[in-house]
Amino acid sequence: MMNKILKTFAVVLFIMNSQYFMAQQTIQDQKAYEMELQKAENDARKASVENHKRLDDKISELQKQQKEIEKQRKEVESKKKALVKSEDNLKSTKEKINKLELANQKIENKITTSSISDEEIQKQRLKTKENEVSIQKLKLTQITQQKELEKAISSL
Repeated sequence: MMNKILKTFAVVLFIMNSQYFMAQQTIQDQKAYEMELQKAENDARKASVENHKRLDDKISELQKQQKEIEKQRKEVESKKKALVKSEDNLKSTKEKINKLELANQKIENKITTSSISDEEIQKQRLKTKENEVSIQKLKLTQITQQKELEKAISSL
């Protein structure tokens, strides 16, 4: 009977030991799993931080490019406005020249077709000379404006 008790005690002790070792193994496995999980989380966190940094750098670079493009767009708009202004100035000058030339033609026609006094003819001839001076000044202005227009066109 003592032998049976000893055997039973040995079997119970053996079972308890094996359960202890199994529990120990389970705890070790659980700790290893938790360590792997923690490592994976840390790696994911590091990767996330690196990705955020890369994205922030890319965003910063794109913002710089956007500012540069906006600056270039404003320059182009400014150059276009200068071009339009130069074209308008040149057109206006041409119109003034044409108007003065037409006025001179009318004065010449008036002188030749109507019977007016010598004094009036002298006044009209003086008026045509003044118009001719104005026309020459406008033609010089026109040359300058043409150069400005060409400069504006070449800057685009």
